[in-house]
Amino acid sequence: MNFAPKLAKTLLSAAAIALVTTTAWAATITVGGKNFTEQLIIAEITKQLLESKGHTVDKKDGMGTKIVRAALENGEVDLYWEYTGTSLITFNKVTERLSPEETYNRVKELDGEKGLVWLAPSAANNTYAYVVKPGNAKTEGMETISDLAKAYNDGKDILMGTTAEFPKRPDGLIGLEKVYGFETGRANVRPMDLGLAYNALANGDLDTIAAQATDGQIAALGLKTLKDDKGFFPNYALTPVVRKEVLDANPDLKETLETVSKKLDDATMQRLNSQVDVEKKTIETVAANYLKSLGM
Repeated sequence: MNFAPKLAKTLLSAAAIALVTTTAWAATITVGGKNFTEQLIIAEITKQLLESKGHTVDKKDGMGTKIVRAALENGEVDLYWEYTGTSLITFNKVTERLSPEETYNRVKELDGEKGLVWLAPSAANNTYAYVVKPGNAKTEGMETISDLAKAYNDGKDILMGTTAEFPKRPDGLIGLEKVYGFETGRANVRPMDLGLAYNALANGDLDTIAAQATDGQIAALGLKTLKDDKGFFPNYALTPVVRKEVLDANPDLKETLETVSKKLDDATMQRLNSQVDVEKKTIETVAANYLKSLGM
């Protein structure tokens, strides 16, 4: 029997498969990220990690929340780390009060219908948190957000620092004012970079900040976090989200990214954020040292 034609066909098929595999592997993966410290760090960690695994990576960070999400949906970005609460409320308009597990499962299902795959979530919960500086006469004695709401209702001018997005988000100031029954007043809101807001709070130019719970400056500056006594803010688990077609072409991404997501928690993110915002280390150095600490 002449096996030559069959052997040739098999070799050609193998070559074709190898070509397809190589093409998929060699395609540049675009990693997105938002425009604040934690997101800049996680985008850089992802870039360095994927490059160490042989991927070619193009990093596009520094984007606003809606912009990076739109970039993921239209294919300009292949993956980025999103927060479960942000997707639940901002992108999927779900207003139910859900547990952290329910929140993750809901966004995984709803975004899955759009071709976006939520991998395993981290334990880092970057929920919103109101912080005040001990010794500030306007906020002294406050323990809860209800205390803050009462101060506004009593006519006190509490100057609030926020990101540019927070006053416009349904899971931000808009929803918070409805649930707690107060109005901040436009004159009392100071949208700015959070790094500048912490300096202003420390100097007494602000009275409170709508911060993020994993910010490194909270512990470094000895700030007090007001209790969300009405449970308004949902869980914001930091989670890698990948376009399905990219994950199908690069199935190794799941294990690679989940190796990191399963090790991140609040304390770790606070420490990494503090290294950049307080110790003034570079994003690249912090990312490299963290991966080295994981043996990656």
